Amino acid sequence: MNTHIIGALAALALIASPIGATAPAPADPAFRPESFRATVGFLADDLLEGRDTGSRGHEIAARYVASRFEALGLQPGGDEGSWYQRVTLQKTVRGATPATVTVSGPGGAPQMWTHGGDAIVGVSPNEPDLDIAAPLVFVGYGIQDKRLGIDDYAGLDVKGKIVVVLRGYPKGVPSEEGAHVGATKAKAAQDHGAIGMLTVGTLLSKKTRPWPQMLHFADEPDFAWVGSDGKAFDEAPGIRIGATLNDPAAEAVFAGARQSLAAIRAVADKEGGRPKGFALKTKVRIRSQSATTKVTSPNVVGILPGSDPTLKAQYVVLSAHLDHVGIVPAKSDDKPDTDRINNGALDNAAGIATMLEVAKAAAEAPSRPRRSLIFLASTGEEKGLLGADYFARHPSVPIASIVGNVDLDMPLLLYPFTDVTAFGADHSTLGPIVAKAVAPMGIALSPDPMPAETIFVRSDHYMFVKQGVPAVFLATGFANGGEAKWKSFLAGAYHHPDDDMQQAIDWNAAARFSEANYRIMRAMADADTPPLWYKGDFFGDIFALKADKAKRP
Repeated sequence: MNTHIIGALAALALIASPIGATAPAPADPAFRPESFRATVGFLADDLLEGRDTGSRGHEIAARYVASRFEALGLQPGGDEGSWYQRVTLQKTVRGATPATVTVSGPGGAPQMWTHGGDAIVGVSPNEPDLDIAAPLVFVGYGIQDKRLGIDDYAGLDVKGKIVVVLRGYPKGVPSEEGAHVGATKAKAAQDHGAIGMLTVGTLLSKKTRPWPQMLHFADEPDFAWVGSDGKAFDEAPGIRIGATLNDPAAEAVFAGARQSLAAIRAVADKEGGRPKGFALKTKVRIRSQSATTKVTSPNVVGILPGSDPTLKAQYVVLSAHLDHVGIVPAKSDDKPDTDRINNGALDNAAGIATMLEVAKAAAEAPSRPRRSLIFLASTGEEKGLLGADYFARHPSVPIASIVGNVDLDMPLLLYPFTDVTAFGADHSTLGPIVAKAVAPMGIALSPDPMPAETIFVRSDHYMFVKQGVPAVFLATGFANGGEAKWKSFLAGAYHHPDDDMQQAIDWNAAARFSEANYRIMRAMADADTPPLWYKGDFFGDIFALKADKAKRP
């Protein structure tokens, strides 16, 4: 992302612009730590068994959220007048025979790696028995984007072949744009006729996400939402197989190549380094078996109609994912009292609690928001942002009437935060809106503190961005001890049974986070002008080319 901090000048510019014009601010409601704690305590209880997508625990959580919506007097925004938008999901698991990657070429006898060793082999949602062999072509980072001036496919013939790509994106590319082009590599490969993709690490990506950490999630099932045609949705169905390789397998792929993997990584490690692609002298055969089942899981949707006769036809979405990752499989050396439930107190019972606190404040406010509000408790976020993607493509109201989204995912409420990060803030007037809304609380807006993690494409707001809606993902920041807390959480309790109510959660910080989001929501809902993409913005031009735009401050 463009990592400049939106500071005083942006806030002053906002005050002077039509974008910042709002109705008189309503009195701020009181946000109680006890109310927040009660919600998190219920959703993170062992009885809900980690709220895994499609599980009984998630269904209980969904009914709890729906009951809270109903008690507040919201209107149902789900299927056929219900609170629930049922999403059919296809669950794809690995077959009994382990997948393999076999590399042959000038290095001598073919070498084979089994899934879970030095290779992580993907599964295909629509092909249960795969046996694919093809030549290999190295395509650098595998990016093609005119706006960024990158074409890693220039002069290369990859039709019918398997491409080899570097993880991540070149150093120097803005992090959010880089995260997007990194997330769409399979589509780029498909557009050039490739049939598969192998991914190898760079020096930076290996440090950011070491191989043992990647193996930790290697055997998780693959999920995709199912369309009206009965098929699992796949943005790049032409890429029939994919795999990620650790160093031994990756080095075999580059055997006899005109440039070694070590030399390529050295180039990639430089600012602006973009290794050039070339045909490799090796071939690969990938075998993979899988089996599929269908499950359903609900998004929960509540709507608060706006008070303005005209603006109520526009909607602001506040979203948070309700699902978590369920129960850790038992190990042979587990003790009888081993805790295997991933309660997901901060990820993301805390986000849902924030959303419910904002909904309560909005519904009970003396003057209701001018625009209508949609409160979305999404499913399948941990499986690939699936519930939000489905909702953004099949919304309760026309997508053109949704003018903005703020997503709440894993606010780290372990310290008295003094700043927030709004991932995506630099692309639309949501940046100044957020900055101005939280400034009276003494909260600053800070840039992305961990760009290598590509957070921008890893939470639900990204699915609204892809449908042309200005959106941000709001998280507590790195100031006032936040950096140490974030690093400790990500290395420990994240996606682990320790993310439970035994943590030293700062419930006063939780109430403060709720108030900040209420202020942001009111600013979005009450302004005369809705959130707008900036003129010439990367994402605005890709996904909302014909929409009204604002001049960048």
